[in-house]
Amino acid sequence: MSLDLPRTDPRAANLAADEVRRRLEHARTTRLAQLKALDETGTSPGDHLMSNQKDAIKRVLLEIDEAFARVEDGTYGTCLGCSKPVPPERLEILPHTRYCVGCQRAA
Repeated sequence: MSLDLPRTDPRAANLAADEVRRRLEHARTTRLAQLKALDETGTSPGDHLMSNQKDAIKRVLLEIDEAFARVEDGTYGTCLGCSKPVPPERLEILPHTRYCVGCQRAA
């Protein structure tokens, strides 16, 4: 389902926001399951790979929470780097993204 809906129709905006929330919730649930699986695996002292994976998942969870906040304040889908709209295709693939492709490359 495309997130490219007209912003002039409040019903369409609500549908889009609901779809975004569903996508973000799915992403959060997936990351929490990954984190739980890593925790259940256990780590040995010096297991830097496992530690790095956990840190990366925690960073993504923070980005997901920030995306939820942007949905609520109406700035979701706007690049934090250049303030232009993030392409809907990018948001469909990576719903918690903060940047368009160009700004992400520059970051």
